[in-house]
Amino acid sequence: MKEIRVLISGGGTGGHLYPALVLGQTLKQLRPGLQLIYVGSPRAVEKKIMKEQSTTFLTLPIEGLKGRGWKTIRGVVLLPFAFFKSFFILIKYRPALVIGAGGFSSGPIVILASWLGKPTIILEQNALPGFTNRKLSRFVDKAVVSFPISLRYFGDKGVCLGNPVRPEFYQIPKKKREEVLSLLIFGGSQGSKFLNDRLIESLPYLQDIKNSLVIFHQTGEKDLKRVAAAYKSSGFEQVTVGAYFSPMADYFARADLIICRAGATTCAELIAALKPAILVPFAQAADNHQEYNARELEKIGGAEVILEKDFSPELLIKRIKFYLNHKEILDKMEENLKKIRQEKAAENIAHLCLKMMDSTLRRS
Repeated sequence: MKEIRVLISGGGTGGHLYPALVLGQTLKQLRPGLQLIYVGSPRAVEKKIMKEQSTTFLTLPIEGLKGRGWKTIRGVVLLPFAFFKSFFILIKYRPALVIGAGGFSSGPIVILASWLGKPTIILEQNALPGFTNRKLSRFVDKAVVSFPISLRYFGDKGVCLGNPVRPEFYQIPKKKREEVLSLLIFGGSQGSKFLNDRLIESLPYLQDIKNSLVIFHQTGEKDLKRVAAAYKSSGFEQVTVGAYFSPMADYFARADLIICRAGATTCAELIAALKPAILVPFAQAADNHQEYNARELEKIGGAEVILEKDFSPELLIKRIKFYLNHKEILDKMEENLKKIRQEKAAENIAHLCLKMMDSTLRRS
């Protein structure tokens, strides 16, 4: 029997790679005989994540085109080499379906797959589609978006099925409210110096309620010692500080309120877990896409958005005290998140992928 292969390309950040992995795992569950091939960039974060996966992972000599000066020039110079390698990957593996999971490394291989007549689909996790997916929209057969507002960028190719996240985020039980307020603070897998700094600056002014707070703070490796020392010197005892929390769903389950960035995967996990949040979009994100993500949660009353320019220790302290004394608002925010929760996103996207692939195989 001929082996059927699916190629999933994307990356540059974990926010593109994790949904790709979740979708790949779901495809394998639905169709165990599939062979999955992942294609990404040679960035260290991708190699580290993919090293833990028992699957084929290939890299392209590619970098993002958005930037300034030498970075853009280098990206343009590498592009022909990325197309050249993409062509040989497609010829060698002959995939029955090519999925672009977002990020600059998905561009060349999705375009070439389209030219070669392969069925193609892209995943757009952000409310404002990224540069690569905006360019790919004219080449692909289908575009799966996470937010309804994104459909306008893809015309009749667009379908809103959500963002694939790990199933454990859907299985988190409703948090029982207690007298204390449990906070989870994180800035992505690498941590956020900005969030870490604001929390440290706030600690002296939270002394009067420190016994009413339980804090889980993921700092990233660089800031671990500094943040841990700040909590200790300020007399906070109900605190867990770590460079990286795993499994993250367990920490979501313990939290009443989450203070974090607004990357696409983070927002998808908040929605799946029905967790209220204070979202602080990363101001330097490409096209300011994190604010667009955050505003979609804010629009339905599922999160509060504070921009970096406004995120002062004084405001943070005020908001923490507000939620400590108004936990019923957290319950309301949870209910509001149900309005945009996409059940079984990974399964629904996987079924669409298999339908496209099977339709092409029947014609061949």
